[in-house]
Amino acid sequence: MVHNGQVSEARSRLLATASRIFYSEGLHSVGIDRIVAESKVTRATLYRHFASKDDLVVAYLRSVAQMERDQVEEAAGSGGTADEALRAVARAIAAGIESAGFRGCAFLNAAAEFPDPAHPVLRTVLEHREWFLRTITGLFERSDAKSPAAAARHFVLLRDGAMAAGCLTDAAEVGATFLAGVDGLLRFK
Repeated sequence: MVHNGQVSEARSRLLATASRIFYSEGLHSVGIDRIVAESKVTRATLYRHFASKDDLVVAYLRSVAQMERDQVEEAAGSGGTADEALRAVARAIAAGIESAGFRGCAFLNAAAEFPDPAHPVLRTVLEHREWFLRTITGLFERSDAKSPAAAARHFVLLRDGAMAAGCLTDAAEVGATFLAGVDGLLRFK
């Protein structure tokens, strides 16, 4: 709920709590009662801000999407050539993989739990992935790649693989391998 242009403290607390727990433990495994208890709000307060658990999950994913957009825009807008921007985006992704508490891609994790293409959670995942692919395609277009769309799809697949492997094996090695793959894409575009 917004009062005087500000998001309520309770809504912010609910979203922060849900985001932390959803990312670390999964979406289906976390119940509303736990989120209410850890947020220190009532169930009525939760439902005043989010009509359902699905609405809360969508809000969580949208907040992650905004953080990722900000990160990509900052990396891509840091000056320099399109190739430098792509490398900066890749470095930001690799740094995320190597960060403490990394548990994979929030969007890939959500897609695994919500496979129904009509479900609002999966639609939110797909909207974000479409934005990311468009953004990377635009950078490859600026870099004069022969096939920007194909190069961007390769970048996204490299990213997806790195996000999946980064929580299963040595994150530093995964990050380095991802960066080498992106460098290869840029050398042979």
